Amino acid sequence: MRPKKIFSVILACMLLSVMAVAQSTKKAGKASTLEVSFNYQRQAGPGSNQYAVWIENEKGEFVKTLFVTSYTTKGRARGGEQAKRGYIVRPACVPVWVKTSKAEEKTDAQLDAVTGATPQSGGMQTFTWDFTDEQGKAVPKGTYKVKVEATLIFDSDIVYTGTFSTKDKPGEIALTSELTKPDEQHKDMVTDVKAVLK
Repeated sequence: MRPKKIFSVILACMLLSVMAVAQSTKKAGKASTLEVSFNYQRQAGPGSNQYAVWIENEKGEFVKTLFVTSYTTKGRARGGEQAKRGYIVRPACVPVWVKTSKAEEKTDAQLDAVTGATPQSGGMQTFTWDFTDEQGKAVPKGTYKVKVEATLIFDSDIVYTGTFSTKDKPGEIALTSELTKPDEQHKDMVTDVKAVLK
């Protein structure tokens, strides 16, 4: 075999080795995003269909809202009156998010940035966090909590919580849930809640 061909073969083998090491290092490395998902089924009647997804730090202090339904932040205009924020008209509307995020201190523009319409039909909802705060700055390394809150009907409210670290490797986060008041009729509004580091 000619020296040039031998050199080419050796070079190709070295490149393949470097690529394999880089790929395995990437897989074994720390996560860079958090993906939150759940199956949503729209419920009939008022007092339901509101939810919020957000991040807190280890101390339970608010970091960033990933999503909140539009009725919560914008309300609904009735009888020619100007719309009030939904959580003012209906205090049982995702109350944990309202308190933690200090929604009353936020401007309409700040809330608009994280607000979206309540889906009109069922399906999987997915939200992503890129480890940044409300200003788009990278958060400090440490432990964080992801929370998903759903108002099933009036004061029946469920909150899912998962704790993780910025040092964690990719994988699913264990979630716990706390329900204020069972409601069999609306219990399937939010199901199959998952939080995955990627």
